[in-house]
Amino acid sequence: MKRQPSPLLTLALLCCVCLCGLPAAATAGPPFLTDDPEPVPFLHYEMYVFSTVDRGAGTTFAQLPAFEFNVGAAPNLQLHVVVPSGYADPHGAYGIGDVELGVKYRLIEEGGRRPQVGVFPMIELPTGNGHAGRGNGTVRARFPVWLQKSIGPWVTYGGVGYEVNHAPGMKDSRFAGWLIQRKLTGPLTLGAETYHSEAQEQGGRPSTFVDAGGYFNVGDHLSLLFMAGHTVEGVQRTIGYVGLYYKWGRDRSDGGPAWSAPSHDLHAGMRTWS
Repeated sequence: MKRQPSPLLTLALLCCVCLCGLPAAATAGPPFLTDDPEPVPFLHYEMYVFSTVDRGAGTTFAQLPAFEFNVGAAPNLQLHVVVPSGYADPHGAYGIGDVELGVKYRLIEEGGRRPQVGVFPMIELPTGNGHAGRGNGTVRARFPVWLQKSIGPWVTYGGVGYEVNHAPGMKDSRFAGWLIQRKLTGPLTLGAETYHSEAQEQGGRPSTFVDAGGYFNVGDHLSLLFMAGHTVEGVQRTIGYVGLYYKWGRDRSDGGPAWSAPSHDLHAGMRTWS
């Protein structure tokens, strides 16, 4: 019987195909499961207020609300923190979840046929109550590599990574995602992705999500983010995201404030880590 290629290999091949022959440079971004390699510019800042939902197999987990802050701490270097509050059913418990810390660093800038490449290692601190379903119960970490290429109004990005999780009943796993999005006429940008994760629970099943979403620029400094999706492999799960995004920065030439319109550099939306 002929062996079928793994979803991770298929996504890696798709990455290579998408990156070939795309010249130009542009910005990128979710609110998706897949992230991009582009950090917040130096001396610029981002704030988010968002909520997520992850429902399936008789359980529901929701973050409402969660708060994120990103800062361009140096050229090509972004510092990242997320402080969530969450609700888990059937436990019926509400409270703080696991706090997320990360550092995004761009290794290669985009140019010509060369894609932009970056790393975004993260850890989750066990600040949530794992017994109530609002946390992992122990520290877990992710180590992804992301690539990005663009042409005109089109942007495509994605990559692969490894998650370390030694909580009881859990195990280490690999993940991969790829996304394509387009800026439409006016303030609207739409995109779609596929995201695959190996089984994270011992004896569990891998999962593959397909979802769509984007963002709508309300004004010069504010955007509305949204996403919805469902599994096409593994346990049946429905996910969703909605949030507000605000960005500002500082002009280094005179040291004064310089407001920046929201870019596409919006961090990967779902914080529940599929």
